[in-house]
Amino acid sequence: MFRIVSAVTSLEQHFVAVAHDPDVYRPVACPHCGIGGLWRHGCYHRKADRDTRAGASRNPVLILRFCCHGCRRTCSRLPACIAPRRWYAWAVQQLALLCLLGGGSLHQAGRLCGVDRHTARRWWNWLEARNATFAFFLRSRFPQWGRTRDRESFWRTCLGGMPLHEVMAWLDRELIVP
Repeated sequence: MFRIVSAVTSLEQHFVAVAHDPDVYRPVACPHCGIGGLWRHGCYHRKADRDTRAGASRNPVLILRFCCHGCRRTCSRLPACIAPRRWYAWAVQQLALLCLLGGGSLHQAGRLCGVDRHTARRWWNWLEARNATFAFFLRSRFPQWGRTRDRESFWRTCLGGMPLHEVMAWLDRELIVP
């Protein structure tokens, strides 16, 4: 099951989809047992809108849940603009990673993105730990990226070719993006 709905790239699109076409989030089959025909089973909320201007935040953001009639387990799918298990959007993470890939320090990356340097380090370590797996799947899908030799040039090419949320949506088709 794809946990990331790549067609929904902004919170505005997400709000419209939830209100008018919630089936775009309905999985074809249960990710646990594979049975189809999941029904809508409530929702949960995420604080996904990090807009710091007063009154501009649209939190909480509604995330639909679905229940399997076979195994009774629930699941949900996220729009591409909301990163799974993360506070910050993919765009903020991409900016920090590009700064680090360009030779910037953790302090510079954190200041540029408005996050703590420890957060920037965690994102860097996350990418570094999964580099081989991510690069393997991305190079098999996008062979033109395989020509780069080192990790930094590969990711600069990758993130120069498409936004991080789209890269993670591609990876979500092959493996689980933590």
